Amino acid sequence: MIWNEAKECMSRDEITNLQSARLRKMVDRVYHSVEFYRKKMQQMGIEPGDIKGVEDLHKLPFTTKNDLRDNYPFGLFAVPQSEIVRIHASSGTTGKATVVGYTRRDIEIWSECVARVLAMDGVGPQDKIQVAYGYGLFTGGLGLHYGAENLGATVIPMSTGNTQKLITMMQDFGATAIACTPSYLLHIAETLEEAGQIGNIKLKAAICGAEPWTENMRKEIEAKLNLKAYDIYGLSEIMGPGVAADCEYHNGLHVYEDHFIPEIINTETLEPCKEGEIGELVFTTITKEALPLFRYRTRDLTSISYDKCECGRTLARISRFKGRSDDMLIIRGVNVFPSQVEAALLEISETSPHYMLIVDRVNNLDILEVQVEVEESFFSDEIRQLESLTKKIAHVLQSALGLSVKVTLVEPKTIQRSEGKAKRVIDKRKLV
Repeated sequence: MIWNEAKECMSRDEITNLQSARLRKMVDRVYHSVEFYRKKMQQMGIEPGDIKGVEDLHKLPFTTKNDLRDNYPFGLFAVPQSEIVRIHASSGTTGKATVVGYTRRDIEIWSECVARVLAMDGVGPQDKIQVAYGYGLFTGGLGLHYGAENLGATVIPMSTGNTQKLITMMQDFGATAIACTPSYLLHIAETLEEAGQIGNIKLKAAICGAEPWTENMRKEIEAKLNLKAYDIYGLSEIMGPGVAADCEYHNGLHVYEDHFIPEIINTETLEPCKEGEIGELVFTTITKEALPLFRYRTRDLTSISYDKCECGRTLARISRFKGRSDDMLIIRGVNVFPSQVEAALLEISETSPHYMLIVDRVNNLDILEVQVEVEESFFSDEIRQLESLTKKIAHVLQSALGLSVKVTLVEPKTIQRSEGKAKRVIDKRKLV
């Protein structure tokens, strides 16, 4: 039921035909049930009948996070309140929260998508999966929980908040898989190493998401914990985790195109990018009942490929994310993404994957400081060794970024750990 070649190995024509049929039905329903979209389409001179298929997708209006906030809380819902069985919402830390609703059918599709991810990544009914994403209004915890149950796996609903208890339960219950953010999994690995307990766990797979991470970070997680780590992607506005994920070949994240139509657009012109070209990821939902969205701008930067994967799947694949257009820092005219810094640091054996970017403005000049954790032994040795490593890191970062940076080496555990999304940037320019 989960590995279904009819869904994941269709020809490109079959995928397009399925998407077109579902798109036509969705557009007609949304036009007549969501005032926001009806007015948008009328302003653009578009009738539901003008959308014949995927080839007409460009005629539909874009949707942004501000649109959801402007229609807070339920203004974009396409079904009566009586059909809503669950509500999730963003934290609202950068403004009013974005609210998403689900019908019973939406929950079924969501749990099926997550189950397909888990099956693709080697998790089965025989496994015990520890869900260490946050539960509650955040979609991560319950998304993985329902998907794992749908698969038939045993769920350990640990959530976040107590790392030592999490490790104890992981050992006592014999968890064979874990779902959490990659940065938190590295923190778990550190804690296990310090306690000499790495050999006491049975984890074979980690399903990591909710924040950007690099290929080098994946390899480090796998080496530290002796498991296979996989990337899962999703966002609350579209569904939650399970919109896309990578397989054992780690050559892009397979998008479940039977439920979502992906596009890559140029962030400035809003025109489609060529296959393989980096741009902003845009999604149109084609099976969502409660909150269907036209061309939702995710702000995530990636590229797309439509060729067949080594695993046999023909679903479109998006590349590992370069970052977010709204996370991009512009420093002295140079575009900088935290993921670029992480990738460079992980090439240096003396550093850890824990870092912080601090941006400030001094005498009208932007300054980038990169704080990096290194082993404690560097602080007890000769000062020349510390200076040499600082220069080495500064040189590597300048080569990677095309920008000179100030490097500050800090002792282990200096940079705050997070059980949720890691905080990588402090931009003091925004505080003044």
